[in-house]
Amino acid sequence: MPDPLSINLAHLKASETVAISNETKRRKAAGEDVYDLSVGEPDFDTPAPIRQAAIDAIQKGMTRYPPNIGLSELRTAIARTLSLMSGGRAVNPDHMVVSSGSKQSLFNACFTLFGPGQRVLIPGPAWVSYPQIVHLSRAEPILVPGDIEWGLKVSVRDLDSAYSKSVKGLILCSPCNPTGAVYTLAELKAIAEWAHKHQVWIISDEIYRRINYGPGPAASMLDLPDELLERTVLIYGASKAYAMTGWRIGSALAPPHIARAMAALQSHTTTGANHPAQWAAVTAFSDERVDQDVTKMVAAFRRRRDLLVSRFRTEVPGVEFVEPHGAFYFFFRVDGIRDGVTGSTFCEELMQREGVALVPGAAFGDDRWVRMSYAVSDKELDAAVDRIIRVIRTLGAARAA
Repeated sequence: MPDPLSINLAHLKASETVAISNETKRRKAAGEDVYDLSVGEPDFDTPAPIRQAAIDAIQKGMTRYPPNIGLSELRTAIARTLSLMSGGRAVNPDHMVVSSGSKQSLFNACFTLFGPGQRVLIPGPAWVSYPQIVHLSRAEPILVPGDIEWGLKVSVRDLDSAYSKSVKGLILCSPCNPTGAVYTLAELKAIAEWAHKHQVWIISDEIYRRINYGPGPAASMLDLPDELLERTVLIYGASKAYAMTGWRIGSALAPPHIARAMAALQSHTTTGANHPAQWAAVTAFSDERVDQDVTKMVAAFRRRRDLLVSRFRTEVPGVEFVEPHGAFYFFFRVDGIRDGVTGSTFCEELMQREGVALVPGAAFGDDRWVRMSYAVSDKELDAAVDRIIRVIRTLGAARAA
C-alpha cells in the first residue's frame, strides 16, 4: 500500500478545466468531431512584435537566471500600463513581483498572507484554483454565493453574512471568471471600504481587465483612494489580453513589506519567471502595435459575446444566463431545462450527443450552471452553439412530454 500523501495536499483536486481540455484534445487526436469551448485561452496568436522580442532576447544571450523579482524594465512597463489604465495614478514598480504566470502570483500572495485557522472569502461561483490555492496555504476558503439578479456578483451585505473574526482575506476577480460579470467602480469602492473596516486583505485578480466591453478597461482597485489600498494585492499579467498564456508571465503589486515577503518565497520556488519571456512581455506592455492588436482582439470577443446573447435570447429564451461585460466566458443555467439536469449531467450529455466540451458549474462551486468559453473562431462558435441549442431543446422537449 502506498504511503499517504502529505497533509498539505489533503484538499487538493486536479484542475477540472485542465482535465476537460486534456480529454478534449485526446478525442480530437483520435479523430473525433469535437468542439472545445472549455479552456480559458485566447484563440489568437501572440502578436508578432512580442514574438520577435523573445527571439531577439535569446539571440542576445538573455537566457541566464533573471532577477528574482523580475526585470526592472518589465516591472516598469507593467507599472506604466497600470498607471495609464487608472488615469495616470502613480504605480511604483519597486512594489511589484513578476512570477511564472498570475497563478503563481496568486499562490505567492495567499501563502504570504494566510495560514492555519484563518478564512478567506471567495465570491462564488469562482475560478477553480482560488479555493485550492487557499487550501494549500493552510487557510479555509469560504465561498460566498453571488446574487443571480446581480450577475452573480456579491455585495457588502453578502460579505457581512459570511464574515467572522477569523476572516483574514477576500479574493475578488473582475472581470470575472467564470461569469464575465464586471464590478462597477462604486461596487468596488463599497467592498474596499468593507474590507478596510474589518482589516481584511483583498487580493484583486484583474487579469481580464483589458477585456472589458464598456468604455476603456474595467474598473480597478487602483481607481480607489490610497487609504483603501493599504491591505490590497493586485494581480495582473500578460496571459489573457495579450494572448500569452503559454509564456507564463504574471505579476503582483503589493505593499512593500508584502512584496518583499513574496519575493523571498519565490526565491525558494521558481527563482523568477522565464527570462526571454520577460523581455517579450516588456514589448507586450509597451509597444503601441501590440496595443492595437489587443484592441482588435477585444472587439472580436465583444462580437462573439453579442452573438451568444442574441442567440440564447431568441432561440432558447427560457434559459437564464449572466450577460458578460468582460472576459470571454458565457455562464448559463441548466437546472431548469429538465428535472434532474445539473451542470455535470448536461456537459456529459452534450459531449456524448454532440461532441462539445463545456465546463460544469460544479468546478466553480455551483452545479446549476455551465461555463462556455467563446475564445474560439466565429465559425467554430456558431457551429458549437448550434449543437448546444439542439441539446437544450431536446432536453426541454423531454420534460414537456
